[in-house]
Amino acid sequence: MAELGTTLNGQHPSTQDQHQHTTTQGQHPGGQHQHATTQGHHVTAHRPPATRLPSVLIATRHGESTANVEFQLAEAVGALSVPISCRDADIPLSLHGRQQAQALGRWWAALPSADRPRSVWCSPYERTAETARIALAQAAGLGAVPVTLPVRYDERLRDRELGVLEMLPKAAIEAKHPEEAARRRKMGELYYRPPGGESWADVALRVRSVLRDVCEEEAGRPVLLVAHDCTVLMLRYALDRLTEPQLTALGPVHNCSTSLWRAQDGRLRPDLWNGVDHLAFDEA
Repeated sequence: MAELGTTLNGQHPSTQDQHQHTTTQGQHPGGQHQHATTQGHHVTAHRPPATRLPSVLIATRHGESTANVEFQLAEAVGALSVPISCRDADIPLSLHGRQQAQALGRWWAALPSADRPRSVWCSPYERTAETARIALAQAAGLGAVPVTLPVRYDERLRDRELGVLEMLPKAAIEAKHPEEAARRRKMGELYYRPPGGESWADVALRVRSVLRDVCEEEAGRPVLLVAHDCTVLMLRYALDRLTEPQLTALGPVHNCSTSLWRAQDGRLRPDLWNGVDHLAFDEA
């Protein structure tokens, strides 16, 4: 498949200047397709195949996790640690996060039939896998999708890896790694790579990779991606061709928010970003 920026985000350069008619005697006036005649053989130039895109691409961040709760508490009091001993990949949803995933499933079921995802691509982390399972069960229970709808787990949708900064609240980073905190401020999140970890740009590379496969395998039908804050941010960065200032001006991706792109004119165009209206039960 062609490089992402030339397919999802605009016309492939090779499609330009294709609407010509030529013969060995000169240009054919008023023609619409390129034709060449040489020594009695008729040759028709082939246009590149149309870009393969899902009809609708929906992305969501997992529901609130137990780590989200612990980090919020730590930030509020300036704590230097959080009581989390498991791997980042094994962190589950909180009770509230499971309720958010149910609300996501109800939103899914309420979509027009043509927009309801026919497959799910999911980060293999526990909090994303749990979100996908709960949302799918809710949508299937409402009769909107088959309970056997396939879920594909892809490690390229995993969360950003933070290396030596993993599981450290902001106060702990400043206290234990002041040089890294200073370098992070100087470089900015797009390009700052903590030792043993990833920058946002690193995550963008794997997001572009998985998008190519999603577009090829889900062409013509709606698909749901269940991922993480940074992963969804990089999805928008890639699809909407954001600049660094535009990217960093975005707020955080909300838990179980919905973002939607539609295939139009050879690219995926944004229709909804970081929507949370379906989570209104949070305020009840």
